[in-house]
Amino acid sequence: MDRGKPDGKMESSMFDTYETLQIETLAEHVIGIRLNRPESMNAINTQMGRDLVACFEGFSLDPADVRCVVLTGAGRAFCAGGDLKERKGMSDEAWVRQHAIFERMARALLDCPVPIVGAVNGAAYGGGCEIACCCDFLYAADTARFALTEVTLGIMPGSGGTQNLPRAVGERRAKELILTGRPFSAQEASAWGLVNEVFSAAELLDKALSTATAIARNAPLSVRQAKQSIHRGLQMALRDGLSFEIEAYNRLVPTEDRREGVLAFNEKRRPLYKGR
Repeated sequence: MDRGKPDGKMESSMFDTYETLQIETLAEHVIGIRLNRPESMNAINTQMGRDLVACFEGFSLDPADVRCVVLTGAGRAFCAGGDLKERKGMSDEAWVRQHAIFERMARALLDCPVPIVGAVNGAAYGGGCEIACCCDFLYAADTARFALTEVTLGIMPGSGGTQNLPRAVGERRAKELILTGRPFSAQEASAWGLVNEVFSAAELLDKALSTATAIARNAPLSVRQAKQSIHRGLQMALRDGLSFEIEAYNRLVPTEDRREGVLAFNEKRRPLYKGR
């Protein structure tokens, strides 16, 4: 599937038909996905949940030539969380049905075989913080703010927040942040391990793209297997993780890309990986 042209405009495809997402080709094998409801600070409504499920489950079905994704927000926010205006007056039954979409959205992001570099350009609150936590790693603008505010609204994080945040910052820090609902800065998020690096707002997307491009230059099957091995292995005992790792490793031995990588090294040239 052709994702784009050299001028950066994408061909018509499943990736440019979403109501709430803006998608563009950023570089060879790299696409940008922008949460695109700037009038509501990219708050997650039912449609955005459905769009994110369809988009990221699409990568699991067929990543085609996409090797890395940069996920960010349109306008001044990353994502302000669930759209409370849409939820006003919502029945309990409707709330549960909607939240089932958000649960599946989190799983689609976490299960995406293609690496996701989060570029948090502004507020990432509630469900927006949970979306950020589902990325493989995060860069943030120095003005970005984070919070899991659900307990201040009579609910609790339900799209991975109580699971992903502790894995990033530790149990004690996560309890403090989730149980108080207090906001924290990009600098604090970096010091605690949630954010990899903080940049100025003007630099953020360029830095995220630079990293995404470096990932996309590597063998895509190797990247996907390594990503899965890290994520799944951390949920296992060490010996089980080592067994999972070698299974992932052995799947790469018979690939064309493995042979190309070694050949290119010996011929002192850049490898041309094809994902097979």
